[in-house]
Amino acid sequence: MAYLHSLSIFSTVLSTIRLEITFYLLVPLFFLCLTAIGYYGYALYAAHTFFSQKRLVEPSFDPAVSILKPVCGLEPHAYDNLASFCRQNYPTYQVIFSVQDWRDSSVAVIRQLIRDFPDRELQLVIDDRTLGANRKTSNLANAFAKAKYDIVLLADSDVHVEADYLRQVVQPLSDGNVGVVTCLYRSLTEGWLTKLEALSSATEFLPGVLVSDRLEGTKFAMGQTIVIRRSALEVIGGFEAIANYLADDFQLGHLPAQAGYKIVLSQHIIEHVMASSTVMGALQRQLRWMVGIRVSRPWGYVGLIFTYGTVSSLLFLLATGGSLLGWVVLGLTWVSRLAMAWFVGVQCLQDPVAKQLLWLVPLRDCMSFALWCYGFTGNTIVWRGRQFRLTRGGELVLRSSGLSASAKSVISRT
Repeated sequence: MAYLHSLSIFSTVLSTIRLEITFYLLVPLFFLCLTAIGYYGYALYAAHTFFSQKRLVEPSFDPAVSILKPVCGLEPHAYDNLASFCRQNYPTYQVIFSVQDWRDSSVAVIRQLIRDFPDRELQLVIDDRTLGANRKTSNLANAFAKAKYDIVLLADSDVHVEADYLRQVVQPLSDGNVGVVTCLYRSLTEGWLTKLEALSSATEFLPGVLVSDRLEGTKFAMGQTIVIRRSALEVIGGFEAIANYLADDFQLGHLPAQAGYKIVLSQHIIEHVMASSTVMGALQRQLRWMVGIRVSRPWGYVGLIFTYGTVSSLLFLLATGGSLLGWVVLGLTWVSRLAMAWFVGVQCLQDPVAKQLLWLVPLRDCMSFALWCYGFTGNTIVWRGRQFRLTRGGELVLRSSGLSASAKSVISRT
């Protein structure tokens, strides 16, 4: 009898502990679901407010612009993407294409462009000068040396634009306090892996950009388009100041903002052409983004936990043992999440991937959450075949060529 009594007491204690653990787990999970629903609602409000603003275009405001196009290798539809910058309905601008190696596969395409657009001021710069670990920044600096005008536009080589693009994106600079303009984008993709990446951009990352813009104003830039005054670039120390940073586009908005310039998010939406990718390539790229965000905006990165309502509601459902309350919370959270994804990705951005794969948003959210968790585990990234360590401030420190052990072994035997 004493044994049975002791066993009963032990069972009671275990049940009490289990209940306490469940309680302390349910409360934060329920709170995370509520904050996620609030975030999705605010993202809807931020997007509606942003896109409801009238787009003002002053025909007489058309300052001369130097467009810098850093190129490394051939992106999909390279000729069409680069040519779209040569077809601008704009009076005075130059386009400077920059590569670091005359053997680069893009050189022939750029020279063809120069032949095809003889009336445009196009120039190819081939220069292997390196300022730091970020080769793209060195490429930009080499192109900038040939820039003639005080308004400079930087755009990645995988971007496609319409003929009114240049006139639209320079408009905020009519305000002398504006130092940088950047753009939202929609993605054109090839392959199912890049579709999943693009789905995250349209329904997760860009809604976050709109929320940030509404709450505190934009204080960063996105590499798809950055329009910057020469004076703002000089104040921050030029491209030399960001030559060792992974997130060079972030710094080109962040540093001018710290210097007192206003950063504006343009309403003009451009197209980002994404190449098909391998599983390892896609994983390395997304981990690079995650780690880059963490070191650039550490508290903002931690705060992403409040936006993963899809995962929080799933865990809450499991923790409640599939209770009615668990299903209600999951339903409300998922409806809010999908409503926000539809409104921003489909209705506002007109993103083709969001239109096609909206139903995969919960799966994509679970993948993003796993990547977010992994982003806390270290500061090592692989970029263009080289392995780097990221410092706390976001600078790149070269560690190795990034080759696998098996690849190194093969090389050592040849």
